[in-house]
Amino acid sequence: MSTSRRVAVIGAGAAGLAATKAMLGAGVEVVTYEKGDRPGGLWARDNGSGLSPAYESLHLNTSKGRTEFADFPMPREWTDYPSADLVAGYLADYAETFGLTPHLRFHSAVASVEREEAGRGEGGRPWAVTTESGETERYDAVVVANGHNWDPRWPEPGYPGDFAGAQMHAHDYRTAEVFRGRRVLVVGMGNSAMDIAVDASYVARGPVLLSARHGVHIVPKYLFGRPSDATAGALAALPWRIRQTVAETLLRLAVGTPQSYGLPAPSGGLFQNHPTISDTILHRLTHGEVAARPGIERLDGERVVFTDGSADPVDVIVWATGYRVSIPFLSSDWLGADPERLPLYKRVFHLKDPSLAFVGLMQSTGAALPVLEVQAKLAAAYFSGAYALPSAQEQRRSVARGLRSATERWGADRRPMMRIDFDRYVAGLPREIAAGRARLARGAARPFTPTRREETSA
Repeated sequence: MSTSRRVAVIGAGAAGLAATKAMLGAGVEVVTYEKGDRPGGLWARDNGSGLSPAYESLHLNTSKGRTEFADFPMPREWTDYPSADLVAGYLADYAETFGLTPHLRFHSAVASVEREEAGRGEGGRPWAVTTESGETERYDAVVVANGHNWDPRWPEPGYPGDFAGAQMHAHDYRTAEVFRGRRVLVVGMGNSAMDIAVDASYVARGPVLLSARHGVHIVPKYLFGRPSDATAGALAALPWRIRQTVAETLLRLAVGTPQSYGLPAPSGGLFQNHPTISDTILHRLTHGEVAARPGIERLDGERVVFTDGSADPVDVIVWATGYRVSIPFLSSDWLGADPERLPLYKRVFHLKDPSLAFVGLMQSTGAALPVLEVQAKLAAAYFSGAYALPSAQEQRRSVARGLRSATERWGADRRPMMRIDFDRYVAGLPREIAAGRARLARGAARPFTPTRREETSA
């Protein structure tokens, strides 16, 4: 008889690698499925998965000191904002350093994850993971770590009229050569939109047009000689509204307001909507190489008409309009009507069955990797039997409290279920692990325990 725990991790990007490392460190048997041909996920340009949106000029928009895994610091000699290629190499080194590679199955896209009745699955393992090649294996638990920046979101509904030029999503952008000698319109105000507009401004015909209905705060990568997110981290102990007031004041003193550069006013305060981090977009705007435009009213052949009545000739539109959350291998029985609204305890455990866990299904006010690391450690503590969840009722209450708080801060239309405050969350999950160990010691809750099963030979 055996009670060894066997966990499937889906995805070998940063989230999946963190989950794989945590499972191995907790003594859990783990198999990690990866559609592509290498670790690193979306950071690995030209990954065989075809899902990476990484472009040639992409760099971190959070500093390395706030981005690195706590268990694997980035090299000291690196610049504060490393390139995507360096980050991809860093993740590959992470996999090699911690012995993760033998547990990674490349070219193994998952087609379905299904829960069989407890104790009825093969060998007593209730989760069946089936790949696109038709192979099925069974596990005690599943960690979903497939990321959510790979399924492009196009404008819905589309704008009225017809456009005679070319259209592309930011996901498909790689180098600025595609814009050489062309009149370019970039739609969006996120980090990718700003990077692409800046890149295009060096090769495009005329100024690159940058269109958005709503503005965002634009934060330079350095404030007062330090990485700007380090300044934000120094304020983390303050309530977020006080942090917001202090940070907005510092930002106005350093660079002014977006409106002073011709951009629309931010639709929310700093620390409510994710700011755009860029040192270069303001420079290109003030030099006339990028020109701000309001939202689009309609498409008109070779022209785009904007909401203020102005119109410009355009050869190519880049839709930097974000991504949908897609988990195609799970049914709506697990995801509900919208994965963005999926309630999870501590943004990790499914409320219906905590043997289904998620790493990375969140939207952070800061960097991602430290969040993934603490989420992975929480999941591993549970699957190893070293952590006990609170009661189902308390889990639901916790999710409801979090949703109310997030909705108040970010708004009901800003993915409130997924939102987390980076500093508070990263500091809070180790305390949750300690609380779960205390619950376990009190015997107040039963930890994850796979069904005992006979070991059989193939």
